[in-house]
Amino acid sequence: MSAFEPGLEFVFELQVAVADPIRVGRSASEDLNVTPITGGTITGPRLSGRVLPVGADWWVTRGATTQLDARYVIEAADGAAIDVVNRGYWHADEDIERRLLEGEDIGEDELYYRTAFVFQTGAEQHRWLTEGQFVGYARPEPGHVCIRVFRLR
Repeated sequence: MSAFEPGLEFVFELQVAVADPIRVGRSASEDLNVTPITGGTITGPRLSGRVLPVGADWWVTRGATTQLDARYVIEAADGAAIDVVNRGYWHADEDIERRLLEGEDIGEDELYYRTAFVFQTGAEQHRWLTEGQFVGYARPEPGHVCIRVFRLR
């Protein structure tokens, strides 16, 4: 039996506009923050539209690793509403963190900023989103989180 190699199909890119995070806090070993989602765009070969200004990303930092839990709504170009749950992880070494703070553009290949999506919608034309596993490769940009979204084949 041969080993199966999974593949990825690029479906769209999200440019999610975000407000400044709200620090909630927790304990000496972890820190909870909430980042409001204020809008954004969706462009790509399988989906285009906009990110609605509703939802947020709840993120907890433990040491050098941040666990992400975002929930928001996107509107496809045809007007269909799609619920998004996006969970993942972020970690970067001290040099990458320093470069980010200095305003340098950091690519997806230089830090671990990966997410997994679950979509819900009643729109038949977007049912394909509810029937597959999707992963995201993210990068921060000023005022935005950009995520290239792929369907796992």
